[in-house]
Amino acid sequence: MRVQVVEHPLIAHKLTQMRRAETSSNHFRQLTGELVTLLSYEASATIATEPVTITTPMTEAQGTQLAGPTPLVVPILRAGLGMLEGMTAMIPTAEVGFLGMARNEETLDIITYAERLPDDLTGRHVFVLDPMLATGGTLAESIRFLTQRNAARVSCICLLAAPEGIERLEREVGDIDVELFLGAIDEGLDENAYIVPGLGDAGDRLYGLTE
Repeated sequence: MRVQVVEHPLIAHKLTQMRRAETSSNHFRQLTGELVTLLSYEASATIATEPVTITTPMTEAQGTQLAGPTPLVVPILRAGLGMLEGMTAMIPTAEVGFLGMARNEETLDIITYAERLPDDLTGRHVFVLDPMLATGGTLAESIRFLTQRNAARVSCICLLAAPEGIERLEREVGDIDVELFLGAIDEGLDENAYIVPGLGDAGDRLYGLTE
């Protein structure tokens, strides 16, 4: 597994604004989209391309286009939805699937409660969107889910990560071709398995509290 913290002044600035407790949901959503666009620029550097001959206003020229099969973007519900617009702004031709996964707050086990994905992902480059890599359970389970359907490559984009989550992923993904792109690596997890200093519950900050 390859781990890359994307270092850029704009990423550091936007992440700092997102961490502020007083940042409104509206501003938080805007910053999330902007930050994901910057992260996805790096994450898409390994996307498959092929040569193409085009006609310019002057003459024929050799160019580059994305190769098939079409990339697939998979946000992890619900917080991952807040990252979708920023990702599709970078790759508008990508298809979109969904995985609904939640952490049992008592056992910390991961429950898959919904999915909308092709049955066969052979040859597909899949981009997984999940704001917070905390314990690593959700992301590890999503990677297993995708590789069971024969995804060729999995690139995960997270705003923040805890060292514990990264270590768990490294143990569990084995030889699977996985890339992890992060805005930052924080200090660690608290007693409730939340990232510290973190930015709070990403889903609640994006969409408000729900019962």
